[in-house]
Amino acid sequence: MDEDTTPRLLSGCRTKYDSVRGNWVLLAPERAIKLDEIGAAILAETNGERSLGGILDALATKYNAPREQIAGDVVAFLASLRDRRMLEIS
Repeated sequence: MDEDTTPRLLSGCRTKYDSVRGNWVLLAPERAIKLDEIGAAILAETNGERSLGGILDALATKYNAPREQIAGDVVAFLASLRDRRMLEIS
C-alpha cells in the first residue's frame, strides 16, 4: 500500500457511535467491530477521497505525532480491514 492509494470503506460498511456502550463501531453486513480510539481516528480521516498520504498528514497534524511513527499502525489497520473485505484500496 503506497501513499498515493486511496482507501475507502466498501458499500454497506460504516462507522457509528454506540451511545449505550460509549464507543465507535464499524458496521458491515452481518458484522460489527468495536473500534478503539486509534481505529476510530483513522476511519474518521478515511473518506474515500483522501489518499493514504493525506490521511497520515492529517493524523500527524491532529495528534502532533511523527508521521513515520504512525504510518506503520495506520497501514496495518487499513490492511486488516481490507483483508476482512470491509475496505478497498484504489
